[in-house]
Amino acid sequence: MDWGTELWDQCDIIDKHTQSGLDLVEKYVKFVKERTEIEQNYAKQLRNLTKKYSPKRGSKEELECRFSNHQAFLDILNEMNDYAGQRELIAENMMINICIELTKYLQELKQERKTHLSEAKKAQQSLEGTYKQLDNSKKRFEREWREAEKAAQYAEKTDQDLNATKADVEKAKQQAHMRTHIAEECKNDYALQLQKYNKEQNQFYFTDMPLIFSRLQDMDERRIKKLAQGYILFADTERQVMPIIGKCLEGISRAGTNVNEKNDSVVLIEQHKSGFERPGDVEFEDYSQGINRASSDSSLGTPKGPLELLGKNRNKTFRLFNKKSKFTPEKLTSVDTEGFTHLPPEQRRKRLQQKIDDISKELQKEMDQSEALGKMKDVYEKNPQMGDPASLAPQITQTAQNMERLRGELNKYESWLAEAGGRGDSIRYSTHSLNNNGAHNPNSPGAISDDTDSSQAIYTEFDDDFEEEEVAAPIGQCTALYNFPGSSEGTISMQEGEVLSVVEEDKGDGWTRVRRNNGDEGYIPTSYATITLNK
Repeated sequence: MDWGTELWDQCDIIDKHTQSGLDLVEKYVKFVKERTEIEQNYAKQLRNLTKKYSPKRGSKEELECRFSNHQAFLDILNEMNDYAGQRELIAENMMINICIELTKYLQELKQERKTHLSEAKKAQQSLEGTYKQLDNSKKRFEREWREAEKAAQYAEKTDQDLNATKADVEKAKQQAHMRTHIAEECKNDYALQLQKYNKEQNQFYFTDMPLIFSRLQDMDERRIKKLAQGYILFADTERQVMPIIGKCLEGISRAGTNVNEKNDSVVLIEQHKSGFERPGDVEFEDYSQGINRASSDSSLGTPKGPLELLGKNRNKTFRLFNKKSKFTPEKLTSVDTEGFTHLPPEQRRKRLQQKIDDISKELQKEMDQSEALGKMKDVYEKNPQMGDPASLAPQITQTAQNMERLRGELNKYESWLAEAGGRGDSIRYSTHSLNNNGAHNPNSPGAISDDTDSSQAIYTEFDDDFEEEEVAAPIGQCTALYNFPGSSEGTISMQEGEVLSVVEEDKGDGWTRVRRNNGDEGYIPTSYATITLNK
């Protein structure tokens, strides 16, 4: 059985090779699983990092996002959050397309390999069984043939023995004939078993085993091909999100380029502009004269010096950045925080403007709700089966009370705003006006759109120099792009295509002061006209 030994050595090699291939697939699946865990942990840490450094709602950091450098950092956090999402997508795709798919395929390969090896073992057992039958028939034939020879020799010896009777001779010949017949039968059976074994051996070596080896080869090649596809898919999964990751990185770079240090300085100045007049020069007090002539001239409007403004603290050193002058919650309890009188003039105007905007929005909601309740009441009155109109009375009453309260607060804050705005027509904004439906008048210079930051509310620019009444010279011209009714105080109407003289350019609040040929002046929205300034 040299051929059999060699064959099963080859089978053992193939068995070990296929098992090694399946182990490699299993190792690769474990490798990808660990990689997905790393990606998931990385994405989780990125999200925790962005959450940690993201400003909380209503915090000081969120208010500072109006500065470009703060906003850029917030944009970077948003981009990193999107970047973390892409890492999570990589982990998810690897788990679904590689780990789960290869694990399922690995189980199928193991079952197929087991089936092929079982068929090979079954064919081997069948061949070994046939060989045992052949060996048994051969040994039987050998044994019976020896017995037949012995019987023939005994019959011949008996026939030559003179003392043997005829009956003994006849009996010995019959015994020899019977043994010879049995030996012939064993010979025929041996020949038949030999033919059967040779046929089955030929089937085993030339058909069955080559077919099993071919199937194992095909299985192993399919395994290799599937594993190669998994390798490629590993790279493709990363490559698919590269464009989006690239956009995230571009967004981070764009956030850096959008930082404008000059604009941040302007925003800071506009945000904290106090509106106080600068102190005038400290007058010279000549004590060598009996009468201080300078004191008689103080009625002409000479501004007081910083020591005089400090009152009781005139003997103390004047500090520009005095940490002790900071407002504390305890101090705020002793000042009028509702009217924001504790704030500098410019900041007070901005806070009052913001408060008016908030009250106007709330009032508009209450008016919309009142209108909806009125319509619902009409429906109930026309169709009683839908509901009782009387059930809406408490809500209607409550809404009316809320509207009345909000109107009172609105009038109160508008009066404070008019008081804080100064005197004359130099006030750049007017109090918020409500149309018949209680909505904001969008054409009012004092109105601010919902999507505008409250810190950019239109601020008052007024001139304390009332002696300057001469007409200012135009600094340019503008052509109206759209019709503007100019129905609010301080504004002027214009028609599309009308040419007006620019008296005062836009200072960042979205309004430009213009003049007609007849001398009428007022403010128009800067975006409603094309402006050309004189060189």
